[in-house]
Amino acid sequence: MNKAIEDLVISNFGREKWEAVKERSGVEVDFFIGNQPYADEVTYKLAQAVSDEMEMPQAEVLQAFGEWWVLKTGKEKYGGLMQAGGQNLKEFLINLPEFHNRIMLIYTRLTPPEFQVTDIEENSLHLHYFSKRQGLQEFVRGLISGLGKMYDCPVTIELIESRLAGHDHEVFKVNW
Repeated sequence: MNKAIEDLVISNFGREKWEAVKERSGVEVDFFIGNQPYADEVTYKLAQAVSDEMEMPQAEVLQAFGEWWVLKTGKEKYGGLMQAGGQNLKEFLINLPEFHNRIMLIYTRLTPPEFQVTDIEENSLHLHYFSKRQGLQEFVRGLISGLGKMYDCPVTIELIESRLAGHDHEVFKVNW
């Protein structure tokens, strides 16, 4: 995720802006390695620094990172896996739990979130997001939005349950 943040900032705003973000964040990493795990604190510091530097709400920053991850990082690094996920958005979301199982075979030190799909209908479903990491629900919203764009399928995403509201995980209602 940190590599995706770096790539997003550099691609859209240039290396100077990335250096300003790194300095503001206090993160002392010269460059991020894509398959290297980093402490969550690093991600949160970078997200906040981008938010401050770009004068954007952190929720928007996390959503942008999520979309970027799908449309750029995911396609480039996991193209075959992304394509194998399904022929359309609905199929991909239903197969999302299996996608992370495959990723864990590649990156054995990774602790990915878990997803569960319920309430499947013709044009909607509920996507349950379970993670040890707090505060990334807007990143997940961005991932879902990015998947909608990847499949050329407009989506609306509603957060219907949240850990902030006392639940044990997040639930998104995804409509297309």
